Amino acid sequence: MNTTTQPMAAMLDWGTRLRGWLEALQPPAQLAARLYVAQAFFASGLTKLRDWDITIALFQDEYHVPLLPPEVAALMGTGGELVLPVLLVLGLFGRFAAFGLSIVNVVAVLSLAEIAPAALQQHVFWGSLLAALVLWGPGRWSADAWWWPRAMHGRA
Repeated sequence: MNTTTQPMAAMLDWGTRLRGWLEALQPPAQLAARLYVAQAFFASGLTKLRDWDITIALFQDEYHVPLLPPEVAALMGTGGELVLPVLLVLGLFGRFAAFGLSIVNVVAVLSLAEIAPAALQQHVFWGSLLAALVLWGPGRWSADAWWWPRAMHGRA
């Protein structure tokens, strides 16, 4: 190797190692995103469940979900906030769970007549994490990563 290619080879070697380190961080980052988003939505679902009369009143007066009666919207929203986070944490049907929570997230923002800037920013952050999970999946540390290959192998 001549002296002009040595720096380039060193940079390529360093870049390859850096890429390996970053790729090794993907599974824990995907798990962290799943846990963070799931906790927020699950806690919201539990809050709605604790006092169903107040939840119905909120859906009648505050949350104006289009096309659905308040009782149906409350039931569907609460159900989504309780079931989908569990699937997301497990990484079981992870893309489905992330997509479903994305819908819950968008409906929550659109159904409020007024939303504080900080609350909107939180919803945007959750939406960004959920979009990444929809696009790239729940990661290697998920039930999907373990289950899908076995399920597909059984079909062949």
